[in-house]
Amino acid sequence: MTIPGDKATGVGTAANGAVADRMAAEREMAARHRRVAARLGVVVVVMAGMAYAAVPLYRMFCQVTGYGGTPQVAAKASSAIVDRTIVVRFDANTARALPWDFQPKQRTVEVRLGENVVAHYGATNISSRRTKGTASFNVAPESAGAYFNKVECFCFTEQVLEPGQSADMPVMFFVDPAILNDPDAKKLSEITLSYTFHPIEEPHAAASRRDVAPAGSVAPHPGGKS
Repeated sequence: MTIPGDKATGVGTAANGAVADRMAAEREMAARHRRVAARLGVVVVVMAGMAYAAVPLYRMFCQVTGYGGTPQVAAKASSAIVDRTIVVRFDANTARALPWDFQPKQRTVEVRLGENVVAHYGATNISSRRTKGTASFNVAPESAGAYFNKVECFCFTEQVLEPGQSADMPVMFFVDPAILNDPDAKKLSEITLSYTFHPIEEPHAAASRRDVAPAGSVAPHPGGKS
């Protein structure tokens, strides 16, 4: 059967139009998929960035407010001392993966409020390899965190110990006399300062020591009554 020319042309045009419409729809669908994928990628990046920033932001919040017993970091030493004493107890812990013997050199010190005091910890690398660690810290009870100020501390930098090496690790601190204005904290007679050393894995044995302070880099500062 022969289709007249005008009808054949109409059929061909309709078929071409259907193909064009289908291709246009596929292109639009692909574009939508790309837009959705791009948006999801942005969401993933933003969420990853928020997760990465959460730890330092939380740490900053704790240091500013003393939340969770986090001690304050003082820009300078105390200049005001009042005639009221409090006992500071020292605690030391080491993560199982770090082969260090880490201990306080004094168990307690009685200090006057506002007095600048230096206490000492000691660490020994009991392994046969070079190891690096960083110390987390807090004070108890938590209400004391806002008033316990550290001026210098080994915990501010990463510490490196060679095999068998021992190091003195001092911390300079004062208890802010403003604690007497806190209805709860002013009743305290004792504060515990606690450190926990955690390992930092190095990529290879000859890892660079750049930006790593020598262990026990804080100069001693006399003060306090043992």
